[in-house]
Amino acid sequence: MKNALNYIVSIFVIGIVLLLIIPLPTWLLDMMFILNISISLIILLISMQIKESLEFSIFPSLLLITTLFRIGLNISSTRLILTEQGEAGAVIKAFGSFVLQGNVIVGVIIFLIIVLVQFLVITKGAERVAEVAARFTLDAMPGKQMAIDADLSSGLITEEESRIRRYKIQKEADFYGSMDGATKIVKGDAIMSIIITVINFVAGTIIGMVQSTMTFSEVLSVYSIATIGDGLVSQIPALLISTATGMIVTRAVSDGSLNNDVATQFLAQPQALMMGGGIMMMLSVIPGMPFVPLMVVGAILIAIGFRAFRTMKQLIATDASAMTTPGGAVGNAPMAPAEEEALPMSENDFYKDINNVYSLLNVEPIEMEIGYSLIPLVDEASGGKLIERIVIFRRQYAQDMGFVIPSIRLRDSSNLNTNQYVINIKGEEVARGEILIDYYLALEPPNPAGDIDGIETIEPSYGIPSKWITPENKEMAEIYGYTVIDPLSVMLTHLSETVKKHAYELLTRNEVMQLIENIKKSSPELVEETFPNVITYGSFQKILSNLLKEGVPIKDMETILETIVDSSTKTHDLDTITENIRIALKRTITRKFCEGGQMKVITLDAEVEKAIISGLTKGEQGIYISMSPELMQKLISQISEQMKKFNELSQTPIILTSNVVRAYFYRLIEQFYPNIYVLSFNEISNNVQIQAIGNIVLS
Repeated sequence: MKNALNYIVSIFVIGIVLLLIIPLPTWLLDMMFILNISISLIILLISMQIKESLEFSIFPSLLLITTLFRIGLNISSTRLILTEQGEAGAVIKAFGSFVLQGNVIVGVIIFLIIVLVQFLVITKGAERVAEVAARFTLDAMPGKQMAIDADLSSGLITEEESRIRRYKIQKEADFYGSMDGATKIVKGDAIMSIIITVINFVAGTIIGMVQSTMTFSEVLSVYSIATIGDGLVSQIPALLISTATGMIVTRAVSDGSLNNDVATQFLAQPQALMMGGGIMMMLSVIPGMPFVPLMVVGAILIAIGFRAFRTMKQLIATDASAMTTPGGAVGNAPMAPAEEEALPMSENDFYKDINNVYSLLNVEPIEMEIGYSLIPLVDEASGGKLIERIVIFRRQYAQDMGFVIPSIRLRDSSNLNTNQYVINIKGEEVARGEILIDYYLALEPPNPAGDIDGIETIEPSYGIPSKWITPENKEMAEIYGYTVIDPLSVMLTHLSETVKKHAYELLTRNEVMQLIENIKKSSPELVEETFPNVITYGSFQKILSNLLKEGVPIKDMETILETIVDSSTKTHDLDTITENIRIALKRTITRKFCEGGQMKVITLDAEVEKAIISGLTKGEQGIYISMSPELMQKLISQISEQMKKFNELSQTPIILTSNVVRAYFYRLIEQFYPNIYVLSFNEISNNVQIQAIGNIVLS
C-alpha cells in the first residue's frame, strides 16, 4: 500500500500525458473536470493557511502538474466539442448555459474579462513578485550564511542549529528560484486558454455549418455554449491556482496564517473601521445612492470597530493593573504593603517577577543608535547592507585578532537628529557621528587639483577634513584627487574603528573561558599546566586585554600560554610577562605593522630613555613614570612635531623604543596620542628594514 502511494503522483502525471492522445468519454471527462476544480480549491486554501512559503515547498511542482492537467483536459474537451457537435459533458454544458443565459455576446464578454483579469492582473503581478523575490533571496544568501558562521563561531548557536539554518536558506533560495520559473508556466497557460477557446468556437462553427444540418443560429448557440463552458471549467481552476501563486510569493513577515493575520491586523485598527462605517452612512444621503445597503454596511463596520476598541481598552487596562504596585500606588510613589497583606502569587511567580525586573538592568556590550533618516541603511527589506557588512567585519576581526566581538545591537532613537548615530560601549556613549544619506563623503587630499562644492565636515573615524558632495560631483571629486566614500561605508568604518579601539574592554571573563576551552581541544596538557597553578583566570584576562589594547592579535593562544609558563619561573609581574609574550609574537607583530619588508618609525633618543628610566617610581598600583611638567610638555611637543611626518604616509604611526621602556612610554603618551603604536626592537623580525624618519629628543 505504501509503495503504491509513493508512485501515485508518477502514475497521475503519466495519465495526464495520455489525455493528450486518448479520447475520453463524457462521463470520465466530467469527473476529471470536477477533480481539477477540487485540487485547485485545496491548493488555494492551503496557501492561505501556511505561515511561511517553505511550508508548501512542493508548490512549484504542483503548479506544473496542475497546468499540464488543465491543458490535457482542454485538448480532450476540444476533441469532443469538434467531433460530437458540442457535446462535451454535463459540466461544460452547465457552465456554458449558466454564463450565457441565452445571450452569446454577454457570455463571451464575461469569459474574456475573467481570462484578462487572470492574465494581466494576477498572473503578471505574481510573476513580477516571484522574479524580485528570487533575485533578492539569492543576493542575500552570502550575508545570511556569514551571519550563521559568525553566530556559530561566537557560540550563540550549535553546529546542529547552524546546519538547520543553512539548509533552510538553501531551500528558500531553491524555492523562490523555482517559483520564478513556475510563474512563467501560469502565464503561458492563460495565453493557451484563449487560443484554445478561439479554436473551439471558430472551428466548431465551421464544422457545424459544413457537416450538420443545423441552421447558423443553432450552430452558434451550440458551439458558443460548449466553447464558453469549456473555457470556464479550465479558467476557474487556473484562476484559483494563480491566486494561490500570488499569495505564496507575497507572504513576507507573518506571525500566523493569512486568515489570522487579516483578522488580527484589521481589528488592531478600530478607529479606521468606525470611520469607514461613518463614511458609508454619510454616502447614503446622496440622492440616488442605495440607502439601505449603505446603512447596513456602515452599521456593521461601526459595530465591529466599537467592539474591537472595547477589547483593546480592556487589554490596556489589564496591562496597567499588572504594572500597579502591590500597595495600590503606581509610578514613582510606591506604597509598601503591610506584612499581613499577603500577595496573591506563588513563590515561583514572585521570583519570576523579580527576574523580570533584573532583566531591565542588562547592559548591551555594543549598541548603535541611529536617527530616523538612517533606517534604510539598516533595514534589509529596503536594501540596507549595514547588518551584512557588520557580520563580515566581525568575522574578519575574529580571523585577524583571535577574538570574537559580541553581537552589535542596532536600534533607532527618537532622541537623535535624523542624520545622527551614536555608538555605545557597555551602555555609555563613546562615539557619535552624522551622515547625509543622499550624499558622498569626499576626503580632502593634501594638495587637491581643484575645489569641489560641498558641505564642510570632518570624517568621524580619523578626523580628516572632508566634504559632503552630491552624486553628480562624485566623478569630478575623484579627478581632483579626493577619496570618495558612500555614507554606509563612513558609518561602518566609524563603528569598526571604535569597536577595535575598545575591544580590550569587551573581553569578558566568559569569553576568556571560551578561548581556554577552545585551546584545550588541541593542547589539553598545556592548559592543565597553566591553570590555575601558574596563573589565575583573572590575571590571564588582564594580559589578553593589554595585548588587545595595543592591537596585538591573541590568535596564537598556544604561544601565549607557553610564554606565560616559561616566564612564571622568573617573575610573576604581569607587565613583564606581557612584554615577553609580545617578543614571542614578533612575527605576528611584524606582519601587522610592516609593509613590503620596510617599516618607517620614529625613534627615541638615548637621553629620553634615560629620563624615563630615572623617573620610574613604584607605587601601590605598580610602576609608573614620575616626570616634571616641563619635561612632560617638551616631550609631548616633540612627539606632535614628529607625527606630522606620517601624514603623507599610508603607514600607521610607530615609535620605536628599547624593550625596557616600551610599556612605560606607551602609558605615558596613550592619553595624548591613542592612535600611535609603540614597539620595541625585540618585537620586530630581523628581516625587516627599519627606516627612522625622525628622532624624539629633549633639547
